[in-house]
Amino acid sequence: MTRDRLRNADGRPSRGRRLARRMIVGTAAMTTLAAATVVGGDLLGVVEPRAWVPGATSAPYDPTPVADRDPGDEADRDPGAEAPGDPTDAPEPTPTARPTLDLGPGDEGVRVRELQVRLAQLAWYLELPSGTYDATTRDAVRGFQEKRGLPATGRVDRSTWRRLASMTERPTRAELFAEPGETLLALGDEGPQVRDLEARLRQIAWFSGDVDDTYDDATRAAVRGFQGKRRIPATGEVDQRTLDLLAGMTSTPTADELANVRPTPSSGAPLDPRCLSGAVLCIDKSSQSLRWVVHRDVRMDLDVRFGSAELPTREGAFTVYRKSRDHVSSIYHTPMPMAMFFSGGQAVHYSPDFAAHGYAGASHGCVNVRDYGAIASLFDQVPIGTRVIVYWS
Repeated sequence: MTRDRLRNADGRPSRGRRLARRMIVGTAAMTTLAAATVVGGDLLGVVEPRAWVPGATSAPYDPTPVADRDPGDEADRDPGAEAPGDPTDAPEPTPTARPTLDLGPGDEGVRVRELQVRLAQLAWYLELPSGTYDATTRDAVRGFQEKRGLPATGRVDRSTWRRLASMTERPTRAELFAEPGETLLALGDEGPQVRDLEARLRQIAWFSGDVDDTYDDATRAAVRGFQGKRRIPATGEVDQRTLDLLAGMTSTPTADELANVRPTPSSGAPLDPRCLSGAVLCIDKSSQSLRWVVHRDVRMDLDVRFGSAELPTREGAFTVYRKSRDHVSSIYHTPMPMAMFFSGGQAVHYSPDFAAHGYAGASHGCVNVRDYGAIASLFDQVPIGTRVIVYWS
């Protein structure tokens, strides 16, 4: 066929030539779209670990108030959903109802792993992701639902997933399968980022002594202990997940902290006279501190948080009448590790929420402690019958 035969008498391209051109262009477009789908497609949509910036303070959740965020596709995405298909010239399918998201006890797989990792980012799930929706997962979901005013069913429906997704970050593949990420800091490293790391570890009682710029055996041991307690690979080396967890539980070190100047939480506030004999948990609402005092010797001085105006922490003289290491509230279904009960349901205990958000919230009347290592040590030292004094200095 000659070139002239591909044109009409008026010089315009013939129908056959126009059709051939469309086929060529269409084939090229489909090839490009297919390549894009292969590159961008990901069953889970997980992302690789972010590059670490020295001194970074990124937490495992977005500190922006939920009301100010736009969850976008993240909140709408079902865990484990397929990536969008190829937008070719195929006719549009007849609209159908969106499938109902429903995860519950007995379910298994990557979708459950993602659920567990997201719950762990908010300190509701304290185990390694297993991929099995067990009783621990159910209790964590129920606690999250109740705290957010959702029906506390212990099952994940679309409303629960949307709320959880809007408050958390999409897990990396390493987080889903409990694999260590790329090493950012390790034995032998030096510099200001090591000092920042040690200062943060000292805030939560994993590192003792003076901070410096050298990642030595003491630093590695502190990192390994912190990792093991958080149920992540205890390598003793810092990856992005370790850094994010640590940042979420600590504050940016002050100049005094970096220079090894350490003020006490009580800031020299006077002890109540009732705290000057015997062994006493001396809890001062004015300085927001708890001091463990034995025969006038202050052996521990901790930051604490109290109840709200609606649910205040009771004041007066009490005694520790019950201890529960792994307690979960029967009313609020929230974790209360290292609980030492002194007045009805009010107890001194570790609070993941206090560790993550500081004084932005309040307890339901309990005395919250945010230093896990310190409260774990205190729990082992305080016997049943120990006096508890709650007062204003």
